[in-house]
Amino acid sequence: MEDLFDQKKFEKPLAEKMRPENFENFFGQQELCGKNSPLRKLVEKDQINSLILWGPPGSGKTTLAYIIAKKTKAFFKKFDAASTGVAQVKKEIERAKERRKYNEQKTIVFIDEIHRFNKAQQDILLSSVEQGIITLIGATTENPSFGVISPLISRSIVYSLKPLSKEALEKIIIRGANSLEKKLSKKAIEKLINYADGDARAALNGLEFASKLFEKEAFKEKDIERVLKEHALRYDKKGEEHYSLISAFIKSMRDSDASAALYWFSRMILSGEDPRFIARRMIIFASEDIGLADSQALSVAIATARAVDQVGLPEAQINLAHGICYLSLAKKNNNSYSALLKAQKDAKKGSYPVPLHLRNAVNDFLKEKGYGKGYQYAHDFKKINQKHFPKEIGEKKYL
Repeated sequence: MEDLFDQKKFEKPLAEKMRPENFENFFGQQELCGKNSPLRKLVEKDQINSLILWGPPGSGKTTLAYIIAKKTKAFFKKFDAASTGVAQVKKEIERAKERRKYNEQKTIVFIDEIHRFNKAQQDILLSSVEQGIITLIGATTENPSFGVISPLISRSIVYSLKPLSKEALEKIIIRGANSLEKKLSKKAIEKLINYADGDARAALNGLEFASKLFEKEAFKEKDIERVLKEHALRYDKKGEEHYSLISAFIKSMRDSDASAALYWFSRMILSGEDPRFIARRMIIFASEDIGLADSQALSVAIATARAVDQVGLPEAQINLAHGICYLSLAKKNNNSYSALLKAQKDAKKGSYPVPLHLRNAVNDFLKEKGYGKGYQYAHDFKKINQKHFPKEIGEKKYL
């Protein structure tokens, strides 16, 4: 069995050190992991089939995979979807074939954040799962029906994990505090539980941050309150930090600074940002900031987004970098966007009727009402002399 987590020379985070290696120290998810639960029996008998673990962050998906890795006699291989390419997956499937043929050994492939694999990458797994060459364990925070292809779901058992209960989090926090040789008041524990919101990793990260911030053996409620304020500012990737990074990225492209745009892009990807979100922002940027100065920019942005879907990470970073450099270096013009804002301002003034000459007379009754009367067909006239706005607005020039 391959070690699920590489041994590093530096100290592991507390959440990693506290990761259970057996069900006895796995708190929460009793429906799935209790003594008489079907999943636990299959794991302990080393008879699991392909499965998808679906649940919020810190609910125990990776920990379950870790326990399976310790229990199984199969070769265990872990991939992170965000940093794994097609070539790596294909190579592991070929190795799995050899293990089965020459050693009669099964291979379990664990893919963390499997929803970040695109359809093409997931298709590669399908036939090997179907033929029993590999047993797949996929972990995802997103609804599998949206993030995982239907054929893989139909060949797997989907297990839904819930946010951890307060009781489970309390046990996890106390176990972590004992490891750090720290004591917590009851109120301090409650603060960490409420902060974690069902996420064991968040609870242990907060506890570890407290132990580093304060050189003391016991923590009270006020200590934890101070810690969590600072902790949120440093680690809130989905809050202020998320919006700050994308803002810096867009403004760097707007200022034609390709190097800075690539830097902020790299920061986002390394923080786990969804590349599809970045690609969507690039499509908007192509029209909002480049617009009429280079209409090809929109085509480049759309092609970049399609490449993200077709290629997937990590290789799609190359396509994104290509698109980022093009958009950064392109001439800028926001006239079309500015014109849109002016038009919207007038459109909000009221639902004024369409002038009769601009209406389409689809039958005789409407013709009699004057629909289309006096309309000048542009291809038949060298010079058009007709109005196109409601009379209540008057003629406008937005562009």
